[in-house]
Formats: sequence, structure tokens, C-alpha cells
Amino acid sequence: MARIRILIADDSVVARQAVTEALADDPQFEIVGTARNGRIAIEKLTQVKPDVIILDVEMPEMDGLAALTEIRKLTPYLPVIMLSAFTTRGAEVTVEALARGASDYVTKPKTDDLPSAIAELRAELTPRIVQLCVLGEKRRRRQLTGPAVAPSAPLLRGKRPEVVAVGSSTGGPNALRELLVGLGPGFPLPVVIVQHMPPMFTRLLAERLSIESGLKVVEATSGEALVPGTVYLAPGDYHMMVARAKEGLAVLLHQGAEVNSCRPSVDVLFRSVAETCGEASLAVVMTGMGSDGLAGCARLHAAHGRVLVQDESTSVVWGMPGLVAQAGLADRVVPLDDMAAEVRRIAGCG
Repeated sequence: MARIRILIADDSVVARQAVTEALADDPQFEIVGTARNGRIAIEKLTQVKPDVIILDVEMPEMDGLAALTEIRKLTPYLPVIMLSAFTTRGAEVTVEALARGASDYVTKPKTDDLPSAIAELRAELTPRIVQLCVLGEKRRRRQLTGPAVAPSAPLLRGKRPEVVAVGSSTGGPNALRELLVGLGPGFPLPVVIVQHMPPMFTRLLAERLSIESGLKVVEATSGEALVPGTVYLAPGDYHMMVARAKEGLAVLLHQGAEVNSCRPSVDVLFRSVAETCGEASLAVVMTGMGSDGLAGCARLHAAHGRVLVQDESTSVVWGMPGLVAQAGLADRVVPLDDMAAEVRRIAGCG
């Protein structure tokens, strides 16, 4: 089996060395080039023909955003993983990069201990590279086979939902944008979302989604009431739950132990929705790596709630939705293009 060819672009010699050492010993990878800025990375793109690019956000001459824009003109589906600093500026640029077509991102280790930084990078990058390269091949095949098939007749059984709960991870920001744009202003239910992201990143994502969708999208605050037509995004490093309050439904936040190595966790949200709303609940599992959401969907299924999952052909990574579908817990597997319409039909708004 051919090794995955990797191009690394970072202006820091130390960072390039750390990423190289994190990946070079893995027999499934081959480091085919490095670059100290985006301009050199683009020049090497045609020379070394990588399967994936690891691209620093901040670089001289041509930064990561500018380079990403040019890369996407040349190759729409080549996996690009951004390396981001855990700062407000790093978060802002990373959210912008995801909107411009970056496949995923990894925050740079905050430790000065090089062996620890290398181990952290290895743990974060390895699964993303493998999964995203599988994606690239699927998308190339999809160019030849055409678009995904639209879903069948709408799912109308059960009570009208009180809330729509959404879980997403890798590829989620762009998928969420398409879903929320499709729901549109005036959507009659509250929407609660867990997107795997750290603090700062979730606030900036909420602000961006609010501008792009026409819906009010906020980073959730513990204790606030859920209002129809408002979207609540779980803050990074906080689990989010839905609970019954005097006036209706409300959000609760807490910093309990990580679930599935995640905080926020989709499972925590979905379990609370199952317990609070029962059959009057609707969950949507979108693109993402790992198994977060699977146990929560089992609870929803047992409570006679409804579960939609994004289909494989439109998911960046069909990990989270794929496991739910394969477990027989999905009422419908839906292409991203049709997800908003399906949610609207179940919500009773046509």
C-alpha cells in the first residue's frame, strides 16, 4: 500500500522539525517536502504532489490563509490541516480558514518540552491525516459518479420536536453553516449544537454562523431559556445539557469529566435531550471523527426520539454519523444538501 505523502509548511524551523519527527517514524507516512512560507508551499505542491498539506496559520511573505485560497483554486479536495496557535488571533484565523475550505485544524502544543510537543502532535495529526486522505479519494470518486441521491419521503412519525440537537466535529463548521442557512430566519424551534472546538474558537464560530445564517447564533450561557429560532453553541471546555425549567427548556453548562475524550461532548447533550424531551426530540449527527454521539443516539432511540445522520458522500469524515447509521440508530441517512429541508419538515414548517 502506498504511503501517504505529506507536505509541511511553517516558518519556524523548530515547528517543522517537531511535525516531521511526529510523523516520520510512522510507516504509513512519507514527508515529501517542507516550506517556510505559503508561497514556497504552493511551488512545491506541483513538484512533490502531496496527499495532504499541514499548513501554519502565521507565516511571512504568504500566510496560511492566502496560501489556502490559492491551494483551493488548484486542488479543491486536497486535505489541508491548519496549525493554529492557541490565541485569539490564532482562533480567528483558523475559523476563517475553515470557512475558506481547510479540512481540519490542530492547535500547536503549549509546552516548551520538545518530546512532549512531538507526542502531542503525533496524537492529534495521525488520525486526522489518515481519515482525511480517505476523504480525498472518496471526493475524487464522487466527481466521477455525480451528486448524492436525495432522501426519500420525509419522516413524520412521533411528536413535533421541542428542540433540535446537533453534534459535529471534523468538517462541522461548514456543515453547520449549510444546515443553519437552510433552516433560515423564523425557524420555529431552538437548536442546540455541540461542535468539538476549544474555548475562543466556539465564540468566534458562533459569531460567524450568526452573520452567515441569518439566525441568532450564540455561545450558550448556563441557565438561559431556549428560545425558538435561536441557536445555542456549547462553549469550548464545557458540557452542555438541556433541562426542563419553569418557563420551558433551558441550557445547563458544566465542566464534568471528558466524555469520549471530549468536552463538550455530543453524548452529554443527546442524553439530556432524550431524558428531558423523550419522543419530542430530534437529533442530527453531522460529519466528525470518532464515536461521540453514538451512546446518546442509543438513548434517544430508546426514548422514541428521532435521529438523522449526514450521509457518507457529503461528510468530511463519516465517523460519528457512520457509527450511528451502522448501529441501526438512524431514522434517516441524509445528504448535507437536503438536511435542512428534512429538519424543517419534521419541525412542521414545510
